[in-house]
Amino acid sequence: MEFTLYRSFKDLEPLAEEWNKLLNDCFTHVPFLRYEYLHTWWETRGGGEWPDSDLAVVAAHQDGQLAGVAPLFSAKNREGSQALLLLGSIEISDYLDLIVSPETLPAFIPGLLDFLGTSGPAGLSTAAPEAGSQPWQVLDWHNLPETSPTLPVIKSEAEKRGWNFTQQQTYHAPSIPLPGDFETYLSGIDKKQRHEIRRKMRRALDSGNHVRWYIVSDGATLEAEVEAFMIMMAQEPDKEKFLTEAMRQQMLLSSRAAFENGWLQLAFLEVEGQKAAGYLNFDYLNRIWVYNSGIERRYHELSPGWVLLGHLLEWANENKRSEFDFMRGDEDYKYRFGGVDQFLVRAKVTR
Repeated sequence: MEFTLYRSFKDLEPLAEEWNKLLNDCFTHVPFLRYEYLHTWWETRGGGEWPDSDLAVVAAHQDGQLAGVAPLFSAKNREGSQALLLLGSIEISDYLDLIVSPETLPAFIPGLLDFLGTSGPAGLSTAAPEAGSQPWQVLDWHNLPETSPTLPVIKSEAEKRGWNFTQQQTYHAPSIPLPGDFETYLSGIDKKQRHEIRRKMRRALDSGNHVRWYIVSDGATLEAEVEAFMIMMAQEPDKEKFLTEAMRQQMLLSSRAAFENGWLQLAFLEVEGQKAAGYLNFDYLNRIWVYNSGIERRYHELSPGWVLLGHLLEWANENKRSEFDFMRGDEDYKYRFGGVDQFLVRAKVTR
């Protein structure tokens, strides 16, 4: 394999189509690893999470074909070490990994570690060469699925080089396998919760208010719809703090990229023409990925979040989606709707 270091997305642009095609063959095939998502993530440095960082993507070619991508950037990590992290880290990209097929992984990782250890400017330093920074000290990779085949291979290869490998479970990531029928789904969850979901959906319908829900389909209104969604998000104090100007820009850019590529599911529940709840999801790879939500407090008594979530689950079953992935976080409602735990890990390689 021939490994190449990329310092800008302008240089990576010719690889965009191959990048996404290669992702189709990956174990961790998630929207957060698509080229267009990571490009927008880098434009805002993760919504301002990594202002002092430099791109360090490593791509491998074999027989003229893209064989693997390590989507990396360099920065000081939370402990202050010079690190190479996965693009998308840490806060707003729920699942991350290398972009390489399981069949190619056993050859890709040894070549990657050799390249990272001995090649590139200043041993692949944590900034552009002119910045004069120190070489990296740690590979600090967050949000890998616990079942990723990357983990055992990188552990073995790191230890062969005398480098230290650690793995730490970090987040719950519950999801619901869908049977393809809403009533069958409901019959499979706790009886009390089943009745509660039905009761709240029926109460909203019978409330005397005009209640409807919809999925945004008009690109001309998308920016306004995303803005309306963020206004609802900001009614929660933690989310208001989260929505900095850079983060707002990031949400707009990533929503636009997802919409243009056909995998945005931005849904709203309206009461008398007013938005009462919203969910920003991804409809990707026959799965719904639940990204964020917002509630209008004025309609709290109608439980609009639960009602909209019920409609989305009904839609997902009717449209034969295979899974409803709540992604990162162990909020109680995810389990009340039938979420089954999966886990994410942080893997570190220190040389």
